[in-house]
Amino acid sequence: MADKTTFNKIIHLSFPSTVSGRPVICNLGKIYNLSFNILKADINPRLEGSMTLEIIGLEEDYHKGINYLKENGIRLIPVTQKISRDEDSCMHCGMCLSMCPTGALSLDAETRIVVFDPDKCTACGLCTKVCPVRAMEIDPQD
Repeated sequence: MADKTTFNKIIHLSFPSTVSGRPVICNLGKIYNLSFNILKADINPRLEGSMTLEIIGLEEDYHKGINYLKENGIRLIPVTQKISRDEDSCMHCGMCLSMCPTGALSLDAETRIVVFDPDKCTACGLCTKVCPVRAMEIDPQD
C-alpha cells in the first residue's frame, strides 16, 4: 500500500528546446495533483532552459510526476547541497532574514533570536552570502 503522507522535494530540471514552450510543469498540478514552487527559472522559448522546483504532494504522485517529466525529455539533476547553521557562531543579527525566500529563517518575536528551519530551506545559498560571521554554510551532499 502506498504511503499517503505529504512528500516534499527540491529538484533541478533541464529542458531541451523541444519542451521549453510546453506546459509540462503546469501539468504536474493538473494531472498529478502536485503543488510546486518555482525557486529559480531560466527558460526561453525555442531554447534550452533550467528550473529549480520545490514539489509537494503525495510520494506516489511525486514519482508519477517525475516519470512524466522524464518521458517528456526533461533531465532531472539532484540537489547536491544543503544549508546548515553553526549555532555557536550565529550572532542573531538578522542579516539573513530579508534574503530568505522560503521563510526558513525567521525572527522569534519574544526572544529576538533568529530561528532556522532546515525543512523549509531550499539551499539557494542567499543567506550564506550575507552572514557576517559565516554561521550559515553550504554543505555539499553525496
